[in-house]
Amino acid sequence: MRIGYYAHHHGSGHCRQADKLAVLLPPTLRSQITVFTSFPNDGYRFSAIADEQIVRLSAEDQLPEDVLPGRAGEYWQPSSLHYSPVGNGNVQTRSWQLLNEIRQRRIDLMIIDVSAEVAMLCRTASVPYLYVRLAGERDDKPHLNAFAGALGLLAPYPKALEASATPDWVRQKTLYLDFMPNKTDELLTFTAFINKLMTLTTDNTIHERLYSRLDAVNKSAEDNANEGNIVTVIKGYGGHDAIDAKLPELRRALPNALIISLGPINDEARDYVDIAAHVDDVTPFIAYSDLLLMACGLNGIAQAYDYATPLIVLPDERPHREQEVMAEALIEQGRALSWAQFIGQTSSLGSQDIPSFLSVNNKSINNESVINESINTDKTALTGNQANMLAQEFMDSFADYTSVKAWFEEWLLPQLGIKPER
Repeated sequence: MRIGYYAHHHGSGHCRQADKLAVLLPPTLRSQITVFTSFPNDGYRFSAIADEQIVRLSAEDQLPEDVLPGRAGEYWQPSSLHYSPVGNGNVQTRSWQLLNEIRQRRIDLMIIDVSAEVAMLCRTASVPYLYVRLAGERDDKPHLNAFAGALGLLAPYPKALEASATPDWVRQKTLYLDFMPNKTDELLTFTAFINKLMTLTTDNTIHERLYSRLDAVNKSAEDNANEGNIVTVIKGYGGHDAIDAKLPELRRALPNALIISLGPINDEARDYVDIAAHVDDVTPFIAYSDLLLMACGLNGIAQAYDYATPLIVLPDERPHREQEVMAEALIEQGRALSWAQFIGQTSSLGSQDIPSFLSVNNKSINNESVINESINTDKTALTGNQANMLAQEFMDSFADYTSVKAWFEEWLLPQLGIKPER
């Protein structure tokens, strides 16, 4: 089947998600995927999808000449849409682009990540679609209408992290694909990781601390527990002010830790970290740090979820409580602590290096028994396998069918355990 993938332009994550799914297909079938997006060309470089497979859509920003703005109020706004300007030339052009390219490229099935408006356009044009559900509480009418109009729903996260308020019918209509980690190079050894940290700073004092940590590799976990704990703060480009504001308090809570900040950082926050850097691959930092502090964006949590490294979550404020719901689920699972829990427990224990309550030794995470030996040993993900079997089965199903009708009736509906009314 020929698949179309609509990737929303808010952040690179939607394009990245398309890339993650495409890489699961053999190259011959990969060429039949088309990505539709208005995300800028220089904002994300696809690894599994060629340029000729990408349709760059017109923007949908509000224009001065619009007859009605995108959100015109209760009596001027269809309840099935979040944003629907009237007389907007760009929106008209992108709608024509979508439908024309779907027809010319003979797209059999669309995957919409995410847009209630594109979902309604496809439904009214009788184009079959699957809708990607992000985390959070998405119980407004536009979302529920987009869900109802889809053949099925896709959740790029584990079912265990589902919002408690999600309606039963939405859960039943959803394929949970679990997290799909970014494709990374082979994990560095701990020695190589320490050597990489050396290149990120010219401070001789920090170099000495890193050498000391490296010397402790052959000691027991108990002996090296206080040999310069490494705390990594991971921030994305969608917002980092809230985490930067916590850095002074983090330093006071863990005065002896080596604190590393990855991603953007405000100038006034630099004094509270030992190393501030931008890196292409955060995986070694996730694997070998003694503690992580990060927001709850989908891609970031997908990378960290299957590692045993203790996690402090500080969710950004996003529409539909997207990150807050993710954080609440991680905390409920015992996979993470909130900032308040972390500060409260460090305060009760007194300032020290990574407290014992953050140890995940012998803790059950992601439904698997984890024995986290020394942080200094070479590590793999807790699952032991980065490949995502559920997502792989989903993508393999497209290779097994040439008809959407047959795929829907013979593969998707049995997966969901429900059938539409006739």
